[in-house]
Amino acid sequence: MRARGARVVGAGLLVVAAAGCGGGGHPLVVSGQAPTTPYAGPLLVAAHRGDDVAARAGAAARALECDGPPYSGGGPDRWSAGDGGSTPAKGLAAWFAMDQPDVPRDGYRVERAEADRVLFSYDVGGRTKVAVVVAKDQPGRPGWGPETTASCDPSEFPASYTDRQPYEIWADAAGRRQPLSRVNSSVGPAHCGWQAARFLEVGATLYARDPSHVLPPGMLSRSYAARVALPPDARDTGFHRGDQHLWLAADDSFAYIGTAGAVEAWPSVTPGHACA
Repeated sequence: MRARGARVVGAGLLVVAAAGCGGGGHPLVVSGQAPTTPYAGPLLVAAHRGDDVAARAGAAARALECDGPPYSGGGPDRWSAGDGGSTPAKGLAAWFAMDQPDVPRDGYRVERAEADRVLFSYDVGGRTKVAVVVAKDQPGRPGWGPETTASCDPSEFPASYTDRQPYEIWADAAGRRQPLSRVNSSVGPAHCGWQAARFLEVGATLYARDPSHVLPPGMLSRSYAARVALPPDARDTGFHRGDQHLWLAADDSFAYIGTAGAVEAWPSVTPGHACA
């Protein structure tokens, strides 16, 4: 859980002019007040390489307020003199220019500021879902630019953002949006010619819908079926997307998507097959 404390942001940084526009022509950095109780931990935390997002994202990971574990993040990298920004806001813009992160591109606020570091946050419902610590003139990083960055699972971003992304968010029976690591779906990648197919990932198992037979032979463990009766032993996952519900075969060989009256049978993908 993040450390919280009294507001310590300098008045001159609370209202920040946008350093260019973010997504859809909206400002990357918006004017306004920081959260009433901003992150109170250190802005400089050693970042470590590895698979642990929290470890490699340093202070940015600590500043998050995710419903689950951090989804993505990273530590500092080097850049050239022309890549850094002349202000903290331009340092945030430099992160988007250099890394092209898969997060919202507008609506960031200054949450906390120090002489050579500033924490920007993207909040949903008053909780930080993306955190970016920018630093000034660090070794190998001239000007202002990203030092540590971290974000929550995309399911915690607003639907206005996720509805425009290639992944599709599912919800549980109570309507709660589910993390991508639990369940997600997407159209097949165009660069492999698979855009007529669809993929569904449930935990570690991948399923596919391939009515046009665009996937290579042997990729599917069984044949896709456009309409089948729901087997009596199928497990109701409780997940749904719109009016489409998801059941799984007792042996996980098929995902059944549709209504209880008629479902499509999406077979599992044979391990080792992927779009290069």
